[in-house]
Order: sequence, then structure tokens, then C-alpha cells
Amino acid sequence: MPLTDALSDSVREVFTPDGPLARATAFFQPREGQTDMAVAVANTIQHGGSLVVEAGTGVGKTFAYLVPALLSGERVLVSTATKTLQDQLFARDIPELLQALGLPLRLAMLKGRGSYLCQQRLELAQQAATLPDRTAVRSLAQVQAWSRTTMTGDLAEVPSLDERSALIPLITSNRDNCLGSTCPHWRDCHVNAARREAMAADVVVINHHLFFADMAVRESGMAELLPTVRVVIFDEAHQLNETGIQFLGKQLGTGQLLDLARDALAAGLQLARGLVDWQAVVADFEKTLRDWRLVVGKHPANTKLKWSDPEPQGVHPLEWAQALQDVSDSASRLQAALELVVDAAPDFQRLHERVSEVLNAILHFEQECPAGSVRWVEVGGQMRCFEAPLDIAEVVQSKLLDSPQTEASAAPDAAHMPRSWIFTSATLGDDDRLSWFTEPCGLNNAQVLRVHSPFNYQEQAWVHVPRLMVPPKDPSHSAEVGDTAIQIARALGGRTLVLTTTLRALRAIGAQMQAALGDSGELTVLIQGESPKRELMQRFRQATDPGAKGCVLVASASFWEGFDVPGEALQAVVIDKLPFPPPNDPLVEARSQRLEAQGRSSFNDYFLPEAAVSLKQGAGRLIRRETDRGALVVCDNRLVNTGYGRRLLAGLPPMKRIEQLPELLEALRAITRS
Repeated sequence: MPLTDALSDSVREVFTPDGPLARATAFFQPREGQTDMAVAVANTIQHGGSLVVEAGTGVGKTFAYLVPALLSGERVLVSTATKTLQDQLFARDIPELLQALGLPLRLAMLKGRGSYLCQQRLELAQQAATLPDRTAVRSLAQVQAWSRTTMTGDLAEVPSLDERSALIPLITSNRDNCLGSTCPHWRDCHVNAARREAMAADVVVINHHLFFADMAVRESGMAELLPTVRVVIFDEAHQLNETGIQFLGKQLGTGQLLDLARDALAAGLQLARGLVDWQAVVADFEKTLRDWRLVVGKHPANTKLKWSDPEPQGVHPLEWAQALQDVSDSASRLQAALELVVDAAPDFQRLHERVSEVLNAILHFEQECPAGSVRWVEVGGQMRCFEAPLDIAEVVQSKLLDSPQTEASAAPDAAHMPRSWIFTSATLGDDDRLSWFTEPCGLNNAQVLRVHSPFNYQEQAWVHVPRLMVPPKDPSHSAEVGDTAIQIARALGGRTLVLTTTLRALRAIGAQMQAALGDSGELTVLIQGESPKRELMQRFRQATDPGAKGCVLVASASFWEGFDVPGEALQAVVIDKLPFPPPNDPLVEARSQRLEAQGRSSFNDYFLPEAAVSLKQGAGRLIRRETDRGALVVCDNRLVNTGYGRRLLAGLPPMKRIEQLPELLEALRAITRS
């Protein structure tokens, strides 16, 4: 029997009603789509090449790619979108499968430096006279106690440590401040230990940020790991393009340079006091950074300035050039000071390298932007210069699909086989070729499979579009959205997620719902930004516990995806308007211009597919399992009044349409009664 048939047959057996999964758990149910996906993955593993799979919610895509990968006997790399999903795969999904399949495989997880405690940085933080705030002081004491017993150094093990804590940058290393082999803790470094475990494992779980960060700077350990792997799987692959361009371009920011100045001052005063006037040199550097920032002027937080000319939009060209030259000159003076003491300690060697990298970055940004890339300046309290490619297609083609694999990584009878690449997500586009994903990721020649959700959306969910609501551009639109959401939340006693497309709408609708429902104590109203995301999600999920008050969550951005609330805690998703990308964003504008130059329609080929994917992601929060019921409300009548709106509506799961709000409210009340 051919090897391909043997693996496919083994995979099919796993998903049968009396197979290993059915015997291992009472919750397993055979699904045709899951088996189809698993067999397609098995075939790709055996033949090599690329497979793109859009697997609708409920298909069970995680097991569909893991089962053939684990049974194949190949070394496997699995990359996820977030560290939360990474932890879930490592701690729950893969161990469960290994036990069910009876496979003695070694499993490892690898994260970026910022996830692991740096013992050298911890000692420096303990010696520091001041910490950012009292919370950081308490957190430091907790981390100190934990550090004595941890085996991994993974800060996710410290449940009381907020992922936004100002302490984390002080107790973790990065590429800039890591001392490398000269560090006194090099032998027992948690990052190095994680890399060693990854190199010895059969299955390694990483995340997209780590994957692309390594492609950019080759320092995370992936440079040694990837050539030894023949099967690479990207879960939640819809984030690949945007994640990739973050790391494949260039950045230079005042915050980054101020960190350099702070580290230089601390090292100079501690290790070479009196040899250089460190305070004067660093003060000179910091002053030029402040002056550079002032040249750009005042702007609202997260403003993006186009940068197609030698200077950013709205900035005086001579002032910009002079300010950038002043930063370069002061950085050179800091470099000269470090050269005097560079042999005194490893800290100074690394600081000297960092200043050299800054000078090279300044020189790069003084030159013309390369073709195929776009530049912009992001302004807030600090300022950052960005340069990024428009997509990752060229990098995927040249550095991934055509990258070499060491023969030692494959089984002796398959050493000549090409590497297998699996890309999967619940949402990858709105056409049969999934071109929204495949084009920017350079996967036009990949095999494509679409597996639809097994859920009965006609019976489980309704969709409502308020036809008489004012258009999104109307100043009163957010107020009308808030009023609709309030009625829905009252009908359900909470259990409502409101997703907004802008922070302005988030604040307006959140304040309105808080005044109407929260201040009176009728319901708990949670608003993104008021607490860490992890805490908001936990409180929302627990709102249906006995004795708990009903809950509403008003959120934007990251809550459009990756927020999984199966069961009765979430029974209505309200979306304020169609999630088109902002046309004045420099990256969006550059991509649009490229399409128009190719004779294509930027609206049909870019804006619509982007909105379709985002809308499907938001709608996907509603139905997470076979017993869930609820309503999707999209407060944008363009969805039913325009031709393109009907295209977007057709891309959603086939929910039952309810035209009138009173009818929808009664249907929702019926859910609570049942």
C-alpha cells in the first residue's frame, strides 16, 4: 500500500465513531468536514507543497491538522496567532491527542524573549531605586518569589501579572539589551533552555510574531529550528500578512531611543563612573530626541502621517532634515563615549552595537523609500517611523516555499520530499480561491479547500439589519446603535457583545450604555480599555454564573476575533457598521494605488474583501457550538440597500433574516425563557 494511502487510512480511522478520539472522549462527534480536512492535510504532508484550508466554525480544524501531523512521523512546527492560543495547544490540545493516539512524542513551546524572565534584568530591577508605580513594586515581589521555583521562566505562569504591566519590560530581555554569551546567567537562561527543548522536540509550538521576528533579525533560534522541520502549520493564518509586514520592514522611534539613553546612563554610572560625563552625553541625546518629536507637532494619539516625500506630510522639510541630522550627531557623540569604555564590560559592547544600529536606521530613513514599500510616521506621546512592504508575497515565495530543508530532518525514505506548508483559519476570503489570503501571502499556486461549518445557522441564529437607522456618517449614528444595543441587552438580561469599528464609537456607545444600564445597577457594562483583555473576557464569561449580574461588553479591535464564548453567556453580537479599512491609512492607500495601477478596482479587490473577512470574524463570535443560539445585528443599512452589501451579506453564515427590531427582541426574550 502506498505511504499516502496508509496515512490517509490511519487518519480516517481516528475520526470514525469508534476510533481513538471517540474512545478517548465522550464529547467527540464524527464530522464529515473535519475528516475531509484531515485527509487533505495528510495528502499534503506526504506529497509536500502548500495547502490553504478555510474551516468554518465548529469544523474542529485544530484536531483536523494535528492528527495527520502527529501520525506522520515527521518533525512538526505549529504556529498560532497569539500566545493564548499557543498555550492552549501546548497545554491542552496536543497532550490530549498524544494520549488518545498513544504517541510518545516530545512536545516543546517556544515564545519570544519578552515572554521569559531574564534573571540579569530581574537583578537590575531589584537594585533600581524606583519602579514605575506601586503595582509594579508588588508585582516585582511576586515575580521574585516565583522565580525561585519556575522551571520555564514563562511569565504566563504568574497569574497576577497583568500583560500590560510596566514591570515586564524591566524584567525581560530584548534583542537590544541581551548580553548574549557574556551574561553571567547565560548557562541557566530561560530563553536558551526553551530553545534547547525546541531543538530536541518532535512537535514545536510557536507564534506568528516569533516566526516573522526571526525572519527579520535571525536571533530567536528559528534559524536553526526551521531547516530541521518538514511540516509547518500556520493556524489562524488570516493574521499572517499583517503580522509579517510588522517585522519585515524597518522601525525607528523616540521611545526605542529613549530606552537606549536610559540603559547607557545606568550602565555608565554603575560600571564606568567618572570616565565619561554620562549625564551630559545622555542629556544631549535626549534633547535632540525631544526636538525631533516637536518638529512633527501635536496630533491625536495613534495618528499616522503619510511619508511619500523626503519628509512626512505636514512637516517642514528643512526642520525635519535638521532634526534628524541632530539626532544622528548626538548618537555619534554617545557612540564615541562608549568607545572609550567598550572593553570595560559586556554592557558597553552591546550598547555600542545598538548605537551603530540606530545610526544605520537613520541613514536608511534619510534615503528614498524602496519600491514596493510604504513609509509613515505614527505620532502619539512618542513618535515612530515605519517602513513596510505592502505584503509578504515575495518573502513567502523566496524564503519559505523555496527554503532548503536538511535531509536529516526527514525519514530516510522521504528525505527527498519537499517541505509541507499548511495554512488554515475560519476566515480566509469571500471567493473560492480565497484570494484575500492567497494573493498577499504569495500562495496563488497552493491547493485550496473550503470546509463549511456544520452548524445549523437557520435554526440557531438570526441576523437583523435596521433599515431605518441613519447612515454611519451621520453624527447621531453611534447614539442610535447604542439605543438598539440597550434594547437587545435588556431583552437578554445582558449576554451582549457590541463590536465597534473605531475608538470614538467605542467610547460613545460605551458611555451611553453605562449611563442607561450600568449606573443604575441593572446590568454590568464592561468597556474595552478599562481593564486588561483577559480580565474582561473572564468577567463576561462568568456573568451567567448563579447569582451573577447580566453583562454587556463594548469592545473594538482585538475582540473582533479570538474571543471565544460558547454557551449562554453570549447570545447577541451588535456591530456598529461595516468594517471597511480606513482609506486614509498610508498602508491602505498604497495598496489601493498599486491595484489601480494594475488596472484593477481597489474597492472590489481590496476594500470589499477586507470588510467581508472582518465582518465574518465579528459574526463568528456568536455561534461557537451546536447548542448555541442568538442574533447578529449589523447597524449599517448598506448591507441590504447596496449591491456590494448584498455580497457581504451572502458571505455571512446562512442565518435567518428578521426584518423588524420588535420581532427580534421577542425572539431573544424567548431564548431567555427557554
